Amino acid sequence: MEFDIIIGLEVHIQLKTKSKLFCGCSNDGENLAANTTVCPVCMGHPGTLPVLNKQALDWAILMSLALNMKINQEIKFDRKNYFYPDLSKGYQISQFDQPVGVEGFIIVATLQGERKIGIERLHLEEDAAKNIHSNDKTLVDYNRCGTPLVEIVSNPEIRSPEEAKSYMQEIRLIARYLGISEADMEKGHLRCDANISLRPKTEKKLSPKTEIKNINSFRFVEKALAYEVTRQQQLWLSGEPPAEQSTRGWDAVKGQTYDQRSKEAANDYRYFPEPDLPNYEITSGMINMIKKDLVELPYDKKHRFTSEYGLSQQDIDILVESKALADYFEQVVSELRSWLETEVEGDREEIWEHNKKKIVKLANNWITTELFKLLKENHLNIKDIKISPENMAEFITLVYLNKVNSSAAQIILAAMFKTGGDPTHIMDDQDLAQLEGGEDLEKYIDLIIENNPDQVAEFKAGKDPLIQFFIGLGMKASKGKANPKDLEEIFRQKLK
Repeated sequence: MEFDIIIGLEVHIQLKTKSKLFCGCSNDGENLAANTTVCPVCMGHPGTLPVLNKQALDWAILMSLALNMKINQEIKFDRKNYFYPDLSKGYQISQFDQPVGVEGFIIVATLQGERKIGIERLHLEEDAAKNIHSNDKTLVDYNRCGTPLVEIVSNPEIRSPEEAKSYMQEIRLIARYLGISEADMEKGHLRCDANISLRPKTEKKLSPKTEIKNINSFRFVEKALAYEVTRQQQLWLSGEPPAEQSTRGWDAVKGQTYDQRSKEAANDYRYFPEPDLPNYEITSGMINMIKKDLVELPYDKKHRFTSEYGLSQQDIDILVESKALADYFEQVVSELRSWLETEVEGDREEIWEHNKKKIVKLANNWITTELFKLLKENHLNIKDIKISPENMAEFITLVYLNKVNSSAAQIILAAMFKTGGDPTHIMDDQDLAQLEGGEDLEKYIDLIIENNPDQVAEFKAGKDPLIQFFIGLGMKASKGKANPKDLEEIFRQKLK
């Protein structure tokens, strides 16, 4: 029996507003002592009234626009009623039938190519508090209660665990590009509930779904769904397919899901309109103002980088993974183009097209290898870097013009990283400029030939690999400043 895999994801993203969703408490409670960023409003004390955070609403609209969604002209908030220790007022302020955005989509990369995945809705809601379990008790930290979340609900159109992981990674990347959230899963800024069911390929009707709650890493999303595919396949093949909706947890240590309870339906939560908040009108003027904050999104940037720079898909994926890195790379390339057009005579467009592939690849390699290595060693990211795009571009030109060899270039880059200094000045101050073929280089070569008569005889007798021996001595004699290609050419001429 063959099955269709039906997956839908509910992704919760914590917005990094300064204050909470319905009160003025700090939204930075995760970095402060427990239960210190709370007030009667977010604790739900009787007689208190919530007030909507406008920044949170603006960012919810911005994220909806980035996800190609329609924005509802009127939105309202609802009470989602349930009892749990982390919900002191006995209900969560959420949105039910009039959310911020509806009917959107994103395009994700899969092993089979790009896929368009529909998004049902995006709504705003407040987060609950945090339960801290120990052996014999549960403690509650209310700092997080009232934190603004956007919940993004996909259509049940995802067809594999791998696709689910790609979808979540794209959602995270979009949120980071917009600057509305750090979307760090390890810190709980991004959480996921995954709904999955199987159905025989011959059927059209959807089967009862299983929800896997609060998965906290992309790898675990993929592994939990893969486990659930296998478990549900076995149930179908044994003649006992899932008969009702259920909720399961994910045990990362055992690598398996476990039963929690039967899954609630919407009517179990007794949704009703939040009486303390009015309906809100979202005007076309508001939307047009918020549209100004839209940036070039990851999907569009990847396609533009492919057409403009001719880099491999793997290189582009690395660059676009961080907006700050992609912007830095483009600023460096822009400086390199300006340098080429200034230094080389001729038609500017032709000059750029002739040199682009080589110089862009050189810039990408140094930024994503040696510069990355320095950032990692110093526990920094690209935003913390002291090297300006102008100085990085000047450094690339030194390498491009063979004014320094690879070893010297690494020394210069390390000094730039530490001080932010000018690469040409560092090269001159540390005497790292590469020796060109000429009297200075030939002086070293003549001395090496004179001091190694046995190796010279063997080379002349046909032992060609010895050329590397001579090049090595030449590099040592010149303290690494010689060009290995120049050394080989001159050695071969003199040894004929």
